[in-house]
Amino acid sequence: MTSDMTARTLRLLSLLQTRREWSGADLSDRLGVTVRTLRRDIDRLRGLGYPVDSSRGHTGGYRLSSGTGLPPLLLEDAEAVAVTVALRTAAGGLTGIEESALRALAKLEQVLPRRLRGQVTALQTSLAGITWESRGPRADPALLAALAFACRDHEIITFGYADRHGRTTSRRAEPFHLVDSGGLWYLLAHDTGRDDWRIFRLDRITDPVPTGRRVPPREIPGADPAAFVAARLSAAPTRYRAVATVHAPADRIRARTRYLATRIRPVDETSCRVDASDDSLTRIAQTLAGLDTDYTLDADPEVLDHLRETARRTLRATD
Repeated sequence: MTSDMTARTLRLLSLLQTRREWSGADLSDRLGVTVRTLRRDIDRLRGLGYPVDSSRGHTGGYRLSSGTGLPPLLLEDAEAVAVTVALRTAAGGLTGIEESALRALAKLEQVLPRRLRGQVTALQTSLAGITWESRGPRADPALLAALAFACRDHEIITFGYADRHGRTTSRRAEPFHLVDSGGLWYLLAHDTGRDDWRIFRLDRITDPVPTGRRVPPREIPGADPAAFVAARLSAAPTRYRAVATVHAPADRIRARTRYLATRIRPVDETSCRVDASDDSLTRIAQTLAGLDTDYTLDADPEVLDHLRETARRTLRATD
């Protein structure tokens, strides 16, 4: 009996961490217990230090909120601060574990006491690291966490969004997924004003505001958020055109330039076409240099001039 009760209590805690709010009826149904038993289990969690809020009425329910102390993750305050800062850095710094870090960050910040939030913010704003390679704008960890909550809860949000020319418009959207691509974070969402799926660069999003309105999740075309975002990015207009016909199989080039996955098209078994078009001449040069094999290039005059000047500088440096 005791082991069953413990397992059920842990299951209850897990459910509370996966959604912003649960109705008593839903929790009882998920756990297979009566409402009275559910209330006793909620009291057990509170007794262990988990801050479970409840509200009465037809729309009432239970939610795991931030409280006066950390729930028993067996972390001391200093350890909790260190973990939160590390997760924020991993989520915003694109270290290769950003998606897992973001999920863990969302869970931890949901219950982080207010007194510790100030310490986290102070450390985050006071620490700096040396970056040897510029990889574009970093994502704001607070924005990442807020959007992760909205994606998880299927909650409509409003925000300002600046286009590539700097013009800002007001948007209202149903967040679906966060995707990292080529050193940038994107929000995949259904834009309610345009009644269409759109992708939004996080460094162009300002003032996100949750509306409190939740909607059933939509089905993304193709059922693969990453593939959908990659296809949209590959079709997006660019300032400079540069298409290389590469004398190597597509799979070999794709393994070396993963962020160009949808821009690599096989020509035959021994060659492929790589669309290296971009808004940045420097990035085009870096992409072509990374091919590490022979190719012919069809590109705008500005691209060719930049590549020639880069080559001349390199040759002068070796004289």
